[in-house]
Amino acid sequence: MAARSSAPEKRPGFFSQLRTLFTFTRQAYPWLPFLLAGIVLVGIGLGVLIGFLIPPVAVWSVIIWGVTGLLAGILGAMITMTRLSTTAMYRKIDGMPGAAGHVLSTGLGRNWQASEMPVGVNPRTQEAVYRAIGRGGVVVVGEGSRGRLTRLVNDERSKVQRVASGVPVTVLYIGHGEDEVPIKDLAARIKSLPKKIDRATMAAVVKRIDSVSQSVTSLP
Repeated sequence: MAARSSAPEKRPGFFSQLRTLFTFTRQAYPWLPFLLAGIVLVGIGLGVLIGFLIPPVAVWSVIIWGVTGLLAGILGAMITMTRLSTTAMYRKIDGMPGAAGHVLSTGLGRNWQASEMPVGVNPRTQEAVYRAIGRGGVVVVGEGSRGRLTRLVNDERSKVQRVASGVPVTVLYIGHGEDEVPIKDLAARIKSLPKKIDRATMAAVVKRIDSVSQSVTSLP
């Protein structure tokens, strides 16, 4: 029997991650290679143009500005690909169970605390409720059919209000209907909430809610 290796798992390198990101984004946008090449060429062209426009015109100056334009074009291409990959990711997970948890756990930053796991779930229909806590208060997010989420959402809201009286509770529903939030706008919507509590209060709220949330609420 071979001995287990104690070496830590090797993470993919920068270029490997970049290649994976490019492949994923190109699947959603087949014209991506042409767009990125165009951005790089525009950057080089602008750099060379600046080199000719700034006196005194010299070969070394044009070359330096051309290289600068190349670097600027590469940076612009990477920024563009990153934004397109984010859009492609939201399009792919829209409507999938667990999408809200993924966005909450990865898209809110350090000012909010949330988990990818739901705090309430209906095992038969896959409706789920998630929770985020931050300076804007407590946000309860319902994922699934709004009509079937009523009990789960009300249970979570009551739990929060019972242990964190006075802390604002915002309820959001994922979807594309009236008064619903598309998954691509969820993180921005939560981060735009006005700050209502300080960091000390936020930490206390997290501790109180965690103390009464040892298990996931489940509908029979």
